[in-house]
Amino acid sequence: MKTDRKILMPYITGGVTPQWTDYLPALVAAGADAIEVGIPFSDPTLDGMTIQEASNVALANGTTPQSVLNALSETTVDVPIIVSTYANLAVRKGFCTGLKDAGVEGLIVPDLPLEEVPAIEEGIDLALLVSPATPTDRAHEIAARSRGFVYAVSSMSTTGERDHLPASAIDLATRLKNATDLPVLVGFGISRPAHAAEAARVADGVIVGAAIMRRVLDGAGPAQVGEYVATLRAALD
Repeated sequence: MKTDRKILMPYITGGVTPQWTDYLPALVAAGADAIEVGIPFSDPTLDGMTIQEASNVALANGTTPQSVLNALSETTVDVPIIVSTYANLAVRKGFCTGLKDAGVEGLIVPDLPLEEVPAIEEGIDLALLVSPATPTDRAHEIAARSRGFVYAVSSMSTTGERDHLPASAIDLATRLKNATDLPVLVGFGISRPAHAAEAARVADGVIVGAAIMRRVLDGAGPAQVGEYVATLRAALD
């Protein structure tokens, strides 16, 4: 995932509204370079209250992994789609084949230990996560085995909106930039344009989830969400 500008990857939970795929072209129009689509899971241990709420809403709507992939296969946008979900789903036989058939280019599995990476089938770019607590040697190994990009977790807490960007995010991004030629994207807690700009001074871009999903859950439509994402794009540029 290489671009000539800082990478902006907004997130949306698949199935959170009946017309959730309408948000995808709006995100692209607002300046997204890739889009993370979450497949809702009943026990999203690394996600904070907002993404958990979005997952619960999606599941209550009858969303399944296959319904998300079916919707993606019927929706065309000209940026990569990266799916995120938990290991319980991701290691199932045929899951990655289903992703590829739906046009998905990458996968994020936040609870997948490095030792279980071989359980993910070949042919899909598996982006691995590194946290501020990850020892340097292991961080280098994770970065070496990651594909597409490396996900730098800004802090040791769950996903969610925050008032400021933790200093640990900058420290980690700096370490990872010295360890890999892949893009390093900072996520967990990027809530405001200023956060995005601060992170991108070191990192190659940002992933923004909870701040977007809070707006969706509060009733914001694709155009309104696009307006917010456009402010992130402007800050990165």
